[in-house]
Order: sequence, then C-alpha cells, then structure tokens
Amino acid sequence: MTQWESLANEHILGIAPYEPGKPIEELERELGIADAIKLASNENPLAPSDRVQKAVAAALSILNRYPDGSAFYLRQALAKKHGVTPEHVILGNGSNELIELLVRTFLKPGDEAIVPHPSFVVYPMVVQAAGGIRVMVMLKDYRLDLEAMARAITPLTKIIFIANPNNPTATIVTAEEVEHFMARVPERTIVVFDEAYLEFAQGPDFPDALAYVKQGRKVIVLRTFSKANSLAGLRVGYGVADADAIALMNRIRQPFNVNSLAQAAALAALEDDAHVLECVRMIEAGRHFLYDEFKALGLKYVPSRANFILVDVGRSAAEIYQKLLHGGVIVRPMTPFGMESTLRITVGTPEENRRLIKGLRAALGKQA
Repeated sequence: MTQWESLANEHILGIAPYEPGKPIEELERELGIADAIKLASNENPLAPSDRVQKAVAAALSILNRYPDGSAFYLRQALAKKHGVTPEHVILGNGSNELIELLVRTFLKPGDEAIVPHPSFVVYPMVVQAAGGIRVMVMLKDYRLDLEAMARAITPLTKIIFIANPNNPTATIVTAEEVEHFMARVPERTIVVFDEAYLEFAQGPDFPDALAYVKQGRKVIVLRTFSKANSLAGLRVGYGVADADAIALMNRIRQPFNVNSLAQAAALAALEDDAHVLECVRMIEAGRHFLYDEFKALGLKYVPSRANFILVDVGRSAAEIYQKLLHGGVIVRPMTPFGMESTLRITVGTPEENRRLIKGLRAALGKQA
C-alpha cells in the first residue's frame, strides 16, 4: 500500500477506475488510419438540431457569468412536460451525477443497494464509494430478473437500481413486471428507474415510472439529454422524485453543476420533438438492417429496445474488436462483464452501419 492509499477512504480502494477510450484523433494517429467511426459509447450519430445549435451560439456571450444555479427555466419546462412541480425536478451533470447525489444523500455505510448485473457500471462503483453493500443480482435471459431482485430485498435494502432499458443488453422490463415488483417493495426502500434510453424503447408494454412518483412512492426517475437529444458532450440529465427527496439531494448538489450552454441547449431540445423523432426512426431502421446482416453472418444478437445491440461473435470479442479497430470501426467488447464473445455495438447512421458490417465480415473471414 502506498502512503497515499493509507490516507484514502478505504471504501474506494477496491474500485477499478473507469477507463475512458482514447480520442478518435489519437487512435487514428497511433494506428495510421483515417475516418474512424465510433460505435462504442451509445451516442447519437446525429449532431444536435439547428434549433439547439442556435440556442448554444446565443448563450456564448454570457459565459463570463456563472450559470443559473437552480436551472430555473429548464426545471419549469421539465415540470410542465411531466405534469409535476419544479420542486419535483433536479438537474445534474449527466444522470451520472444524479446517481452519485442520491447515493450520497440516502445510503449510509452498511446499507444495501440491489444492483442488476451486467448493468450500468456506475451503480456498483458509487455504492461501494459510499461504503454501501452491493447486492448483485444476475440478469436472466439478458433481462433484469425482477423476481430475483424482489427476493434479494432485506431490512437493510435502501436503494434498488432498475436500468430500463438496460445497458449493455438493451432489454426492458415491462409495465406488468414492474407493477408486480413494486407491490413487493417495502415503504423504506428507494427504487431508481434509470431511463436514459427511454425514447428508443417506447411501446404499450413500457412502464410509466413517473406514475409511481405521482402516487407518492419512494421512486426517482432519471432521464438524460445525452442520447435521443444528441447532447452527450454537454452532460445534462435530470431526476424526477418527491419534492422532499429533491430538497435533500439539493443540500449536497454543487450550486453550478449544469453549465450555461447545457441549460440553453436542453431548453431548446425540449421543444424539438422533430429531431428526436428523426433519431428514433433512423435508429429503428438501423436496428433492423443490422439484425438482417447479423443473421446473414450467422451471429446471435439480443433484440434491442435501445440505440445499441449486444451481439455474440462466437469467438474472442477482444480479437474481433482489435480487427475492427484497425479497420477504423470502434465498438465495445463486453469482456469486462465476463461476456467473452460479445460486443456492444451502437447503431449508427446508414453509412456507419454499412461500414461496420463490411468490417465485421472481414474480421470474421466471411465472404461478401
């Protein structure tokens, strides 16, 4: 143990740091390639809409001032959209920050948090950093096993995380399953519905998590502008929960946690349904194109309700990832989750999807 480690909070010592990918430009320089495409981070392949870009440009002249610390106008607009009061809404530097805020607000050392696995890596990381006990519940057929998660509840269970759709499997739990699950959750336990990919998952079977907030249940619903609104680079997410819960989280929220450009962009994006619809339609068409191509290559995949697909390449995913990388196509191998033959691939533009399939065909040694 180093001297610094001996001084550190012991809860964090067992956490492996998040390893970000290299910038595309640096990767191209190292590999001697050009025009690389990134299908690794579930980003929206379309740029922000003209309306959003104009709003950001208009906000450039006030960057000498601090942002609105309460995100007053954005919270009002979100409250109106969701039929709640502004006091029910909290803004974050991405929904990541809100996950951290709610854990720091409500989880004491020794409290348990139920975390699906494999799922979003931030949940177990933040729980461990707070000294909480991670109760990991394995997925079943690539879906959150709500039955097993309900059985895992004990008197120490403070928080339950439900990623819907789930990352990295792109599957959902249905309204009926959630209703049955919520009936078994005790009053003292907080349920977090993380709906980052909500816009791509819509359908009659998708649960209305906000209804539980309006019923007064201990539920917080997290959403983001990073995905369907094309604002991943500005980091703006929001949470909807009981006003008392939001007030407590605001006690430890940094006062200027969402910057001025992010607030301006998100406010404009809220009024731009056409952009979201265009993105959703393009992703839907892209999913079906990729399904057909995966079938033609003899590859198994998990049907997706998000903007990415989990595909089993039938051999070392790390090896296929490297081959794709050298061809200028960046995807995400699922090896860290113990899924040795699986890649998570973001659905791109039609052109990017065609490049992916061409690269995959070459990497697998299949003829066109």
